[in-house]
Amino acid sequence: MSREPMSRDENLRKSRLVFYENDVQRLNAEIDAFLELSKARCALLVDRDGHLVTRRGEPVKTSEETVSALIAGSFAATREMARLLGENEFAILFHQGSRDSIQLQLIGERTLLATLFDGRTNLGMVRFYAQETAGRITDILTEIHSQNRSADLNADFSSRAEDALDKLF
Repeated sequence: MSREPMSRDENLRKSRLVFYENDVQRLNAEIDAFLELSKARCALLVDRDGHLVTRRGEPVKTSEETVSALIAGSFAATREMARLLGENEFAILFHQGSRDSIQLQLIGERTLLATLFDGRTNLGMVRFYAQETAGRITDILTEIHSQNRSADLNADFSSRAEDALDKLF
């Protein structure tokens, strides 16, 4: 018996991470602990497509969505540079400014941790605690990805859609 090819919707569900509120709370707890230990200002967890998963710490002074997209774009460009230089990818990027700095770190295969910091801490502290945090976040993301949530998502969506239609008519 042959398997039918996956539908476009099924492919999208498998390629996108689905986060429930308790998932984000667990990720936030890890990032909050990281920020306290590292003394960094802010951390954003972004998927490789540039979508913000969560932000903790001080607010970003501009659009978080724009910053998230630029983080993913920067990482994608650097990945191509690494490939041209014979590397699979560079897992950690660092940009230093006169006042603020940012470290971008690949977590697992699909997410990036962007850490914004200033003179209150140093790169060594950020790198040390980011590495520990990355391991814990990887475990959470692996657990999330291993759960078959597409069936739950379909059932929940169908149920809500039916309720909305009932209320409308």
